[in-house]
Amino acid sequence: MQSLSKASKSCSCTDCAWEMLDAAPPMMWHIRRSMRSHRKGLSMPQFRAMVMISNEPDISLSCVAEHLALSLPTTSRIVTGLVNKGFLKRHDSADDRRKMVLGITARGSSVLNVAWSAAQRSMAVELEKFTPGQRAMVSDAMRIVKQMFGSLGLPEASAESRVQSAK
Repeated sequence: MQSLSKASKSCSCTDCAWEMLDAAPPMMWHIRRSMRSHRKGLSMPQFRAMVMISNEPDISLSCVAEHLALSLPTTSRIVTGLVNKGFLKRHDSADDRRKMVLGITARGSSVLNVAWSAAQRSMAVELEKFTPGQRAMVSDAMRIVKQMFGSLGLPEASAESRVQSAK
């Protein structure tokens, strides 16, 4: 990892974009590996659907299908299986009675929180290799990146509760 003084030098937008693109895949691989062993037998598309629905309460099936890059019929089968297992619920939209929206159940939230906490613990073990200054730099950078790209609908309360449950 770079020293703090080297990291504070200016960097072109192109170089910064390259560093982000280069760092994201191995970081996501680590996170996914940590979460996989705690997903209660769910397939990755099922798990990703639950994460999306947890982050976006009252989301439509078509939005989930778009997120998963799957067809509506395939996504419908995935969601039906998750509803049957008690991880998700379908209900009428408050805005349009003709429309159904999806939500996560307490059981589904529990599965996600266990997986999230496991990933956080695993990441914390890796971050022990950094100096306190490097960890502060990474934390600052992640807050800046989140501000720029948004939380993808993750309500602050959910993020806060996940952090608290992992402690």
